[in-house]
Amino acid sequence: MRLCVLASGSGTNLQAIIDACEKGFISANVVKVISNKKDAYALERARQKGIPSKFIDPKSFRDRKSYDEKIAEEVEEAGADLIVLAGYMLLLTPEFVKRYPYRITNIHPALCPAFPGTHAIKDAIEYRVKVTGVTVHFVDEGMDTGPIILQYPVFVEDDDTVESLEEKIHKVEHKLYPLALRLISLGQIDIQGRHIKILDKDWKKYLEGDDLPW
Repeated sequence: MRLCVLASGSGTNLQAIIDACEKGFISANVVKVISNKKDAYALERARQKGIPSKFIDPKSFRDRKSYDEKIAEEVEEAGADLIVLAGYMLLLTPEFVKRYPYRITNIHPALCPAFPGTHAIKDAIEYRVKVTGVTVHFVDEGMDTGPIILQYPVFVEDDDTVESLEEKIHKVEHKLYPLALRLISLGQIDIQGRHIKILDKDWKKYLEGDDLPW
């Protein structure tokens, strides 16, 4: 499977995915990394691994639709089977999403449908929830509303801050996203509309302990 990753920031989830691919945990390769931010460290991570990377400036396009058309051109040029959003901070246009049904994945630092948007961790702290978590889902036309592939809980302690909760959530993200991509790449999911059935009954074992599963 060929992965095209869209990222806007430091690219820690991208790095986890690259590492998991190199170790054979994901039966796939990252073939291109695209960012809407010129200084995104995700681009540097790609360069260090010899992965083609490109900054595409949204300001150079007349609107978001034309910008996403350019992204689609890059995806097609790379021959990507799956588009992986890894900290990508732009909402995809409906036209783009419709073009790639069940071929775009995203990770969200909450248990969807709770706390959509870009401040999920802060929202969880302010709401004083006892449990939050991480969701990997396919992308639809809404914000963090697509069919859920995997979820995993993270407990919120009384003394947790945004920073400490963020650290705990990142640890889960770096295991859960590669695991979801592993399941997709090995054909271990059954798509039934919004119901994504996991065929590998032992998937939770990969999340046990603190070590990465690859």
